[in-house]
Formats: sequence, C-alpha cells, structure tokens
Amino acid sequence: MVLKLENILVPFSVSELPPSPWLVFAPHADDETFGMGGSLLKACGYGIETHVVVLTDGALGGQRENLVSVRQREAQEAAQILGLTGLYLWSEPDRNLQASENLNEEIVNLIFDIKPRSVFFPGPLELHPDHRATGFAVWSALQMASQIGLKPQIYSYEISVQNPINILIDITQQISVKMQAMEIYASQNEENNYIDLVRALNKTRTLTLPPEVKFAEGFFRYSEKDLQISLREMTHHIINLYQ
Repeated sequence: MVLKLENILVPFSVSELPPSPWLVFAPHADDETFGMGGSLLKACGYGIETHVVVLTDGALGGQRENLVSVRQREAQEAAQILGLTGLYLWSEPDRNLQASENLNEEIVNLIFDIKPRSVFFPGPLELHPDHRATGFAVWSALQMASQIGLKPQIYSYEISVQNPINILIDITQQISVKMQAMEIYASQNEENNYIDLVRALNKTRTLTLPPEVKFAEGFFRYSEKDLQISLREMTHHIINLYQ
C-alpha cells in the first residue's frame, strides 16, 4: 500500500475567503471567536456579510451567577469587535444539544431567511459533545435545505483541536484583534487557558505554509454531492484519506 503524501491531507498554500454572506453555527458563545474569529475579522474587512448563531444557552460553562446572561453579553461584545452583521442567541440546553426535528426546522428557516453562500459548523472530530452535535444538526438541515434549492458552500472549522482540513486562511494580520475578542470571554477564560491554546493551534496550522504566514485557521470544504450521505459516513471517508 502506498501512503498518501502530505499535500493530500493538508494545504500548502492559503485560500481566498469563501463567498458572502456567511452563516456560522457556534455551539456556545465563544466558539465562533476561538474557532474562526480571525477569518470573521478578515471577512469584515473585505465587506463580507457575517452572521453567527449561538445554539446553546451556555448555562453549564462555569460557576458564575447569571451565567447565561453573562455569556450572552460577552457574545454581543465580541460580535462588535468581530464586526458581525448579525448575532442570533438561541437557547438549546448546554451539554445536551441534540439534533431534532424542531432544531432542524429552525436551522432551515434561518438558512432560507439569510440565504448564505457559505455555511460553517464545528469539525466532526471536536471533543465537546455539543460541538459534534452542532455539526450533525446543521448537516441534516443542509440536506433538507438542498431539497428546496438552497445549496451554499459548506465548511467545518476547528475550535479546540485539529480536525481534517483542506483550506487554510491566513489570519496573520488579524491575530492581535482576535486575541482581544477572545479576552472578552472572561467567564470562559477563567475556566481554562483558552487564549494560549487557540493561539497555539493557529500557529501550528502554519506548518505547511510560507514563513510570512504567522497564523492561520483551518477549514474543511465539503462538496455538494457530500450531502447525499450522512455526516458520520462523510467523516469516515475523510479519515480514510489518512490510510
């Protein structure tokens, strides 16, 4: 068996930004910033319309009083820094997010309203169960949306760990402001050293890039035909690339 070369598994150059408008699904308030805050900032600078949906209430993300309202306020402040066009704060249960008919319908309705050309959800190898559940819910909704002619480009993004990627976006010029936006999430940063961890992940993603690229965010772009199968099956197809 001949093993595949590195360039099959990871890009050796950066990509252009996906087309506007963007619709980003974040499991919790902070995932949009930690995961792809640099790309959102870059998109804002290019006049790209960006919308973020925070699916869960974040109630179990720490010990603070009134944590739900605290995290909502943090998300709104971070949205100002990121230059978001729209922020939607939903109230699915934290650490118990599950795909359902009602959730799928909400997602499809939002896709219908915004008509994004690019949709983003967390990568399927994320550790937090809500991160993975978001991917499955959005994937199911995209399958439904495609049946009524809504077929945006589809991307997964990294939040806490490396996932399979086939696109890298240079965020060298945005990293300092991304870190400012991450600092807004004080309720989460007191739980872990997320800023250091995310900065390290963004640095690691420059391994195959030219030296002038100091920080990058990784994404996996799916094809339209990939929606013909489940996200679970698609993930196994991606993992098979490593064999």
